[in-house]
Amino acid sequence: QVQLVESGGGLVQPGGSLRLSCAASGFIVSNVVMSWYRQAPGKERELVASIGVGAMAITNYADSVKGRFTISRDNAKNTVYLQMNSLKPEDTAAYYCYVKVIDKGWLRDYWGQGTQVTVSS
Repeated sequence: QVQLVESGGGLVQPGGSLRLSCAASGFIVSNVVMSWYRQAPGKERELVASIGVGAMAITNYADSVKGRFTISRDNAKNTVYLQMNSLKPEDTAAYYCYVKVIDKGWLRDYWGQGTQVTVSS
C-alpha cells in the first residue's frame, strides 16, 4: 500500500531553517520522481522541488526557492527531505509530498497529508 507521511513543519522566524521529511512506503523512492508542493491560503498548489530517479537524482526547484531549499533522499530510509534555509514569510504554506507511481497496475497520484510551515516573527 502506497503511503506518504510528512513531518517537520512548524513555526520559525524569518531567516530560520526547517527540514521536512516524507517517509514513503509501498514503493522505492529512488525508482520514481519525488516532489514537494506547497499551498498557501487562497493560492493554488505549486511545485517547490523535485528529485529524479537513480544515482543521478537530478533536482529541480521553483525560482522562488532556488539557493535556499534543497531536496534530497535517503534510500536506506526510503525517505525524501526538503531542507529549507533563509525562510521568508512568503514561504508560509502547507507543504505536501507527492509521487506518481504504478500501484496495482495503474498509474496513480499520491499525496501526503501535508505539514504546515509558518514563517513569522
